[in-house]
Amino acid sequence: MKAGLPQREPQILQRWDSIGLYGKLREIGKDRPKFVLHDGPPYANGTIHIGHALNKILKDMIIRSKTLSGFDAPYV
Repeated sequence: MKAGLPQREPQILQRWDSIGLYGKLREIGKDRPKFVLHDGPPYANGTIHIGHALNKILKDMIIRSKTLSGFDAPYV
C-alpha cells in the first residue's frame, strides 16, 4: 500500500493553513514558559551544503520537542 505522500502533502499543508493551525498553537502556548532558539542567517559562511540542512532539521526537532514539553517555543 502506497501512502502517496508527495501528492498528499500539498493538501495537508493547505488544510493546516485554512484552519490557521500555527496561529492556534501560538495562542494555546501564550501563557506557557518561553523557549526561544534563534536561527541565524542561512548561508553566512559560504555556499549552501548539507550542514545547513542538518542545522535546520535539528533546530526544528528541538523546537517541536520543547513545544510538546509544554513550552511556548516559536520558530524564530
